[in-house]
Amino acid sequence: MKAITCQVVSLTPLTEYVYKVLLKPSQQVDFAAGQYLNFVMSDEDKRPFSIASAPGAEFIELQIGAFGSDSYPMQVIDRIKANTEVTIEMPFGGAQLRTKSTRPLLLIAGGTGFSYIKSMYEHLALHHSSREVLVYWGLRDSTACYELEKTAKIIKSLANGKFFPVIETPNDDWHGATGMVHKKVLADVANLADYDIYLAGRFEMVAAVREDFVKQGALIEHMYADAFAF
Repeated sequence: MKAITCQVVSLTPLTEYVYKVLLKPSQQVDFAAGQYLNFVMSDEDKRPFSIASAPGAEFIELQIGAFGSDSYPMQVIDRIKANTEVTIEMPFGGAQLRTKSTRPLLLIAGGTGFSYIKSMYEHLALHHSSREVLVYWGLRDSTACYELEKTAKIIKSLANGKFFPVIETPNDDWHGATGMVHKKVLADVANLADYDIYLAGRFEMVAAVREDFVKQGALIEHMYADAFAF
């Protein structure tokens, strides 16, 4: 782990509540797909965010969901808006992609937990992986969607990649999968024991998903989430 000064390249709203941040580090950074960084507000205040970019990318990407004018993540957005340089510490996390495994993959995220799995599927695409990669992204409603076409294109470039966005409360314009994202996985995948499973989202969501998946045969030793460490 080391402290790194980064230039703020851009801050872009993806939805009303989600921001895309691109940072250019002042030095080379090494991390594994699926790890996270700490955004340094002060020596005593360091806030974790999943790294959305793949290792080796020019910029470090964050996707920050910020609800409320003075919320924990909005304070970070305001700091980014007010400065041309910020400080981060990285890398952290033990739930990174197991690149030596040859098992098929289930990448499952809720909301901005998508950052965690985005780093993984982009890494797999860059390295032309032939593993089966099933990507499930659960979203509250259609207004929470962003970059669906871009995501679908990258995952389609994988030899055996499939993408399933799932909307919990869809409007009439949504023609894709609906309901709770992990229920969609349970309906689609009968042989969970065969998969390396990576999970990201709210802690209570990840805990519930783990319990339901284990009941359907998933192997706890092949399930990964930083939430499991807390």
